[in-house]
Amino acid sequence: MAQCVQSVQEFIQDSFVPLVATLCSEEAERLTRKNNLSFAELVKPFCRLTSEVHMRDPNNQLHIIKNLKIAVNNIITHPPQPGAIRKLLNDVVSVSQPAEGLVANVITAGDYDLNISDRSVKASVPWYNNWKETLMELNTSTFYSATTPWFENYRECFLQSMPASDHEFLNHYVACMLVVSSSEPEPVEQFLKLSQEQHRIQHSSEYLYPKWFIPNTLKYYVLLHDVSTGEEQRADSIYEEMKQRYGTQGCYLLKINSRVSNRGTDEQIPDPWSQYLQKNSIQNQDYYEDCPYTVISNKSSDHLISDGLDGEIKDGLPNNFKTHPLQLDHPSGSLDSTDYTKAATSLQDSKKSNSGMPHGACLTLTDHDRIRQFIQEFTFRGLLPHIEKTIRQLNDQLISRKGLSRSLFSATKKWFSGSKVPEKSINELKNTSGLLYPPEAPELQIRKMADLCFLVQHYELAYSCYHTAKKDFLNDQAMLYAAGALEMAAVSAFLQPGAPRPYPAHYMETAIQTYRDICKNMVLAERCVLLSAEILKSQGKYSEAAALLIRLTSEDSDLRSALLLEQAAHCFINMKSPMVRKFAFHMILAGHRFSKAGQRKHALRCYCQAMQVYKGKGWSLAEDHINFTIGRQSFTLRQLDNAVSAFRHILINDSKQSPAQQGAFLREYLYVYKNVTQLSPDGPLPQLPLPYINSSATRVFFGHDRRPAEGEKQAATHVSLDQEYDSESSQQWKELEEQVVSVVHKGVIPSNFQPTQFCLNHCSDNSKFPLAVIEEPITVEVSFRNPLKVPLLLTDLSLLWKFQPKDFNTKHEGETKELGMCDGAMIGTEAIAEFLINSEETKVARLKLFPHQTGELHILGVVYDLGTVQGAVTLDGIDPSVGLQTGKFVSNGLSVRGRQDLEIQGPRLNNTKEEKTSIKYGPDRRLDPIITEEMPLLEVFFINFPTGLLCGEIRKAYVEFVNVSKCPLTALKVVSKHPEFFTFGGNTAVLTPLSPSASENCSAYKTVVTDPTSVRTALLSSASSVDFGVGPGGQPEVINVPLPDAVLLPGASVQLPMWLRGPDEEGVHEINFLFYYESIKRHSKMCHRVLRHTAVICTSRSLHIRATVCRSNALEDEEGRGGNMLVFVDVENINTSESGVKEFHVVQVSSNSKHWKLQKSVSISEDKDTKLASREKAKLCFKAVRCKNSEENYTFADIVFGNEQIISSASPCADFFFQSLSTEFKRTHVQSHTHASQRARKQSFDETVRLIQRCSEVDLNIVVLWKAYVVEDNKQLILEGQHHVALNTVGKEAFSFPQKQGLKKILGNSDWEDLEQELPEMVLLKFFRPENTPVPARPTPEQLSNLIKTSLHYPESFSHSFHQKSLCLVPVTLLLSNCSQAVVDVMIDLRHKTSPEALEIHGSFTWLGQTQYKLQLKSQEVCSLQLKACFVHTGVYNLGTPRVFAKLVDQVTLFEASQQNSMPALIIINNI
Repeated sequence: MAQCVQSVQEFIQDSFVPLVATLCSEEAERLTRKNNLSFAELVKPFCRLTSEVHMRDPNNQLHIIKNLKIAVNNIITHPPQPGAIRKLLNDVVSVSQPAEGLVANVITAGDYDLNISDRSVKASVPWYNNWKETLMELNTSTFYSATTPWFENYRECFLQSMPASDHEFLNHYVACMLVVSSSEPEPVEQFLKLSQEQHRIQHSSEYLYPKWFIPNTLKYYVLLHDVSTGEEQRADSIYEEMKQRYGTQGCYLLKINSRVSNRGTDEQIPDPWSQYLQKNSIQNQDYYEDCPYTVISNKSSDHLISDGLDGEIKDGLPNNFKTHPLQLDHPSGSLDSTDYTKAATSLQDSKKSNSGMPHGACLTLTDHDRIRQFIQEFTFRGLLPHIEKTIRQLNDQLISRKGLSRSLFSATKKWFSGSKVPEKSINELKNTSGLLYPPEAPELQIRKMADLCFLVQHYELAYSCYHTAKKDFLNDQAMLYAAGALEMAAVSAFLQPGAPRPYPAHYMETAIQTYRDICKNMVLAERCVLLSAEILKSQGKYSEAAALLIRLTSEDSDLRSALLLEQAAHCFINMKSPMVRKFAFHMILAGHRFSKAGQRKHALRCYCQAMQVYKGKGWSLAEDHINFTIGRQSFTLRQLDNAVSAFRHILINDSKQSPAQQGAFLREYLYVYKNVTQLSPDGPLPQLPLPYINSSATRVFFGHDRRPAEGEKQAATHVSLDQEYDSESSQQWKELEEQVVSVVHKGVIPSNFQPTQFCLNHCSDNSKFPLAVIEEPITVEVSFRNPLKVPLLLTDLSLLWKFQPKDFNTKHEGETKELGMCDGAMIGTEAIAEFLINSEETKVARLKLFPHQTGELHILGVVYDLGTVQGAVTLDGIDPSVGLQTGKFVSNGLSVRGRQDLEIQGPRLNNTKEEKTSIKYGPDRRLDPIITEEMPLLEVFFINFPTGLLCGEIRKAYVEFVNVSKCPLTALKVVSKHPEFFTFGGNTAVLTPLSPSASENCSAYKTVVTDPTSVRTALLSSASSVDFGVGPGGQPEVINVPLPDAVLLPGASVQLPMWLRGPDEEGVHEINFLFYYESIKRHSKMCHRVLRHTAVICTSRSLHIRATVCRSNALEDEEGRGGNMLVFVDVENINTSESGVKEFHVVQVSSNSKHWKLQKSVSISEDKDTKLASREKAKLCFKAVRCKNSEENYTFADIVFGNEQIISSASPCADFFFQSLSTEFKRTHVQSHTHASQRARKQSFDETVRLIQRCSEVDLNIVVLWKAYVVEDNKQLILEGQHHVALNTVGKEAFSFPQKQGLKKILGNSDWEDLEQELPEMVLLKFFRPENTPVPARPTPEQLSNLIKTSLHYPESFSHSFHQKSLCLVPVTLLLSNCSQAVVDVMIDLRHKTSPEALEIHGSFTWLGQTQYKLQLKSQEVCSLQLKACFVHTGVYNLGTPRVFAKLVDQVTLFEASQQNSMPALIIINNI
């Protein structure tokens, strides 16, 4: 139980006090009414004696009475009605609330700090956390007990209002004061009338109430004298007469009203009556209008202080809510469930009627002392002697009737010292509760004596009497009497000083069971429980006390059950090991019963205290119920903010309730919220808890939605909210934009450069303010989640923003406009009329803003009406898009307008040491765009753009550029990581017709008809790489779009041809185009704009080209110069016919080089055309000769196999060729920069090395042009294409596939083949960086072996007559050619190797003459050496035995030239 102000001994003593009745004459009542008091109320503050009192017991032993209190009441002749008592108790509890502003009562129980006070309403609701600060203030102790004044007031009022009964005498009157005024004409006669009236009330059968202790009741005569108006001499004379008539101990002269009531001038006198009159008593006749006999009593209700409730409060909650498991119903059948607000209203009206009338206005402090002295005299001289005398008489009667020796007191001692007779259990006793004893029965006399002893604190004698009476009653099976004796025996045993015997709790349990089950008297049972629980609590037996309190809860009284359950909860919390969850559970039960009893404030307090235990423990259903009840009770008490917060907490947690229950919670929340908003309609919009918003998932898109495709026109993909964010792709776009910006600004990226981001999300870089363009929409995608199992309907959904106009050109700042939602002139706001979110659904809404003015925009959040849908549970399976289109969702009419803020936390910073060691977050500015000036807006459409190509296939398409803004655009460029995929044509390209249909069946190439005689011989032309935008200093990825006049005017459109070439690698390719353009006017914020397009091309296999170049053995070419080469080209059809390709025709092979050109085809085949079916391979051979060196122009040589020559030096053939060279240019350019310093230090040596290297370099590019015949939809199509092979080194194979070709060029054949077998291709590409390969410091042996080209000239057969001459001499010419630009020392060694293998190969012949020659060849010099070979018999001989060694002039090491080892030089020797 909660801690009480009084100790248990004080509580019991004050609960059972001698009762004294008063009868006043009308004149005497008038005198006391001057003080706004009745006579009984006048003396009430002075009824406790301030000193000890002595009396003697029947054994003549002196007995000391301490702190005695008497009760003086008006006589009421009708017992109070049970309904009136219940109403009184209800009102007493209602007006007793925790005091506002006091220090909180806090209980520390285990891990819990429980606030038990007025602050508990705030401390335990989920949204209130400041209560812990209160705990910090209360650090003087670790334990605080809670006080419950409403329970103490209820208990006091309950015990005072108990009607007197016949089985006990504790509530019977012991004496009666007869009060007469001294101003009456005949006071003595008036005393006589009052005495007769008292006698009639006590002894007449007409009055059954009140009850009197003994027939001979003490009458005490009081003469009331008004000092201010009465004659003192007359009063004294009347008093003298009274003393003679009634004796000095039976009468008293009380003088009052020493001053005239005048509040303004006199000093303030203390008011001791207010604290007593605040506790209502049963004697107040306002409640008993049906009483037949009425005595004037107090009608002032000044103590009924209202708690501030408005009397007009009605339970405004709608009646269509679902029934809650603990429904807050208010049955109207009993007064116990009377609505609290009605009681409060009546109390308030009662207060208003007597407000402003103080008590004791005519009394001075002297009068206070006189009244106190009067009570002392009455008690000392009248009451206690009368009680002592009565006890002696009763004792004597009992001794004489029962024949006992001396006194009952000594006899009972003997009885109890002997053996005890076992008592019968209550179950063995008959139901004889109706047995009645006559008033003179000795059993009742014992009980009467026991009660008198108990009232005067003689507990030992009282216990003896109760124990004796209990035995008698049990023997007679008078259960009501026995229960009363057991109850008081237990209390007497507890109150005995020195505690001679333990508290007999089983007496109390038997009494309670008897009262409740046999006698059906819940009032007496409740009194028993209240007494016993207090006693058990004082002994620390909280568990037993709680069980006792809980046992008496029943359905007949909600108020009693609520109070007892609350006290039981406090018992659980006060145990040595506090049972916190039991405390919370019983507080919930108490709150429910308080609610049923109409005590809403107490119900709310109980639920809030329990919430401290349940919250945050995962018991969601319990939390929901508590919050629901807190919300309802707070609403009915007009604590609307608390109600909203409680309902909000139900909705924002992951609820496990059923859909119907969640719907009920939501409707109640909306109803309460609507009431809150109606109180302040002009206030700020409230924050709504539903639906959840995932702020970090908010995406912002700048610009118009993309257009759908129109027939053959395909709009640029650009960016849309439907695309998923890809960080790798985003980085690629950023690099492309940086690349084109760098080119525009001549290699430097401006410091204020900000990459264009069209769509901002949680992955993008949001550290800078994004830029938006005036008159272009801003789309904000907000992600909503409905946590409930019922749909939510959002209506009139729009964005909430703040805008600050600024003119960025004049730098003039305008005024800040806050929340300009209605100002459409600045920012147009688009609203979604209806937005349905189904149960547990996550759904995005796209909301648009249309800026009409430059400035700074801040998007704050969303604003909407939150409501539900009728029949919400059945809508779960309906597609929400249907309803959004038709707009036919039916709201249940309950919706509230509110807002939710979009608060986005930026990324965590992790750069500096300080940021790593602390938690800091950067800014996220995606919702704070800057609206810039008007900019041009480009739209791009692709016409006849293919989705599938063969590898190397050339296709012609068209691109349409449209300026849809009001500003002209210029400097249009396109940048791509794959410039080899497309071209707009070079400067030499002839403009093709603009109509796409005109060129459908025409070739994409520029062709001319060839002369049949020129077949297989080269047709020459030349072109410069600069004409095609490729050069050592350029950026091949950035391509200027050739706009007419370089400007696209507003509303204008232009179509340009675009040639496409299928990538060399098969598969699906994503090729990114970034179109860059600028405005003619320069802007401070936005310098350029970009448009993105991603083309997806699926390529399938076509041809695979493999080419080799080797030196020719011919002595010289037609022009008399050496250095002819043979080019071998292998063409293989690797198409698998999946794409419907029938066959490929190689129609032309072209060469492109600055130094070499193809001269003619030396193919053995006579076929004019080269056809390749699937998996077939063709081998072509060409002769290549040197051409005139040109530093700028490339020489194009075309060898035509068909009837038409494709001019390879024109677009698009030359475009794609030069783009394939661009990577080579880039590599050489980077390499030259990287090693500039090395060459500066070793310039002379490196130049020599380069001379040697160039001997084996060719720099010859082969372009194979082909046609493919494809059958598609029963139609034959002719596709065209070209493949490129770059031949760089003599004797090394090159491939058309660029990755392999490039790698093999770096690694060499043998290395490539080894690595190709060991590792996958992708891993290889990670290891080798060709652009960083340093120039070798020394030439390799292979490079040195190519310094000298050797050639033997001799007759193929030689006839000789060995009979005539045994030795055959054959002249042989050895040609030596220096292939380098340096001077070379050459040594020729004609000696044979002596190994057996050499003999087998070369046969037995010998060289005659000099065996070694040493020559020096100058640059490009050709030298002939005449040799003689000697043979001794016929046969076939290999003359390729001379070994040629070469070295540079300044080198020491010789290297053998390997030219002659490549092929044998055979000669046939015939005999004649």
